[in-house]
Amino acid sequence: METIEGQIIDIQNRCIFPGRIEFENGKIKHILHQGSAPEQFILPGFIDAHVHIESSLLTPEHFGQLVARCGTVAVVTDPHEIANVLGEEGINFMIHNAVSSPIKTFFSLPSCVPATPFDRAGAVINAADTERLLATDHFVALSEMMNVPGVLFEDPEVMGKINTAHVHHKPIDGHAPLLSGNNLKKYVQAGISTDHEATTLEEAREKAALGMHIIIRNGSAAKNYEALAPLLSEAPEGLMFCTDDAHPDDLQERGHIDAIVRRAVADGYDLFNILSAACIHPVSHYNLPVGLLRIGDPADFIVVDNLKAFHVKNTYVEGICKYRDTNHTSYIKNDAVNVCPNRFSHDPIEKAQLAKPVTTTETVIQLIPNELVTDIYHFTPVKPTHNLQSVPENDILKIVYVNRYENGRPQVAFIRGFGLHHGALASSISHDSHNIIAVGTTDEDLTTAINTLIAHHGGLVAVTSQAEVEVLPLPLAGIMSPLPADELAKKYHHICQTALSMGTTLKAPFMTLAFMSLVVIPNIKIGEKGLFDYNTFNWLSVQNR
Repeated sequence: METIEGQIIDIQNRCIFPGRIEFENGKIKHILHQGSAPEQFILPGFIDAHVHIESSLLTPEHFGQLVARCGTVAVVTDPHEIANVLGEEGINFMIHNAVSSPIKTFFSLPSCVPATPFDRAGAVINAADTERLLATDHFVALSEMMNVPGVLFEDPEVMGKINTAHVHHKPIDGHAPLLSGNNLKKYVQAGISTDHEATTLEEAREKAALGMHIIIRNGSAAKNYEALAPLLSEAPEGLMFCTDDAHPDDLQERGHIDAIVRRAVADGYDLFNILSAACIHPVSHYNLPVGLLRIGDPADFIVVDNLKAFHVKNTYVEGICKYRDTNHTSYIKNDAVNVCPNRFSHDPIEKAQLAKPVTTTETVIQLIPNELVTDIYHFTPVKPTHNLQSVPENDILKIVYVNRYENGRPQVAFIRGFGLHHGALASSISHDSHNIIAVGTTDEDLTTAINTLIAHHGGLVAVTSQAEVEVLPLPLAGIMSPLPADELAKKYHHICQTALSMGTTLKAPFMTLAFMSLVVIPNIKIGEKGLFDYNTFNWLSVQNR
């Protein structure tokens, strides 16, 4: 029998008391009140209610080792990114690799592979696949239903997936940015129970009033805590926290769910409301076998030094100390990463393929800082031209989309708000099909960036104006690295610093770039046939392919 003493935080009964926890064989046997106990705090571990582990560029094993330091004992992850590249083969890789993770990794089944009928992904998961997969014990939910029109117009394939989730009693996660009114009601009535895409308090209030569980997101590119934090006082029931997409240097430097907890406590919100969102509600909503500091529960808990900084001293999962604050090392050894296939078939491009004639006013993607949603900007050149490369002095840059699964003509448009003064950036992480996306100031730099990416079969590339090329290879499905978290975070930070030296002021330039092809996020993005208008849910302009 093992024991630990401290100030025990009973979130459900909203009290803190000095006591001792006795646990054996991974279960809590006794919780005893004492007259006094060491000045350290014992509480249930933190849970990320919605994350794409692939977006950290890490494998599940290495991701778990990184966030265990932050007091995370479990995550609900949607392997949507790798599924769009490799289908079931990619999902199976994630599930098998997660066995080596020090934390509990629960999977939701991707509902939109590809994300929309307009995407050209590397794989398809249809309604029949969904029925077969949800019948297994590998998934706790049907993940974010991005195909909002498919729900509203009752597309048979979409409704087949939703009905299968209901049959297997699996919650259905939502993805409905800016949806409101009767359309929102119909979306919720389909049985979709969560939303992590709300960006304003009014939007979140409307969704919560209809019974949706709001998940406050604080990731690397999208940060909605500031807008939605009042819900911690107004509607704390069912509220959860998530990162959705977080890069390794952010996780290393700023933390994980603990970072949201620290900020909410500093902002004066009720401690028990905060910890309910961080620790309790994901367990009840997704029916997770995660302990909540009750007799008979799995011994999943953390020890922190105080209730302001929440510095994690120990992280326990099923009674085993997975992390101890000693030189920031994990108690789980790094196993060799399982072999993960890739899918990358495009030939090198020619610079001439990036030519973009502009004769009149051009529709431009307008970035909104710290948001995934974009706006529309109209730019009129001084005079017509057979090829407008970029206008850096007006922050008008060329953005290029190239399908990586087959040869085809690059799609070319313009973006404003990226801020590059010179050079180009390219990435094979581009949501959700993970084709090639690049932004740059000259066609020559763009061509170099794209062809470097093709040569490496995936990764992140920065090309400076001196024709110097920096590459962070991502050989696992073209979206992940086999490197341990600290080593990868260092390399990722370095290439981001290179991007910053090229003029961009974006906090997460590569992640922001990756979302410029996600057509299920308003208002305008770039994809297989040029610019896509979310409001009409169709192509704004079509280029020859």
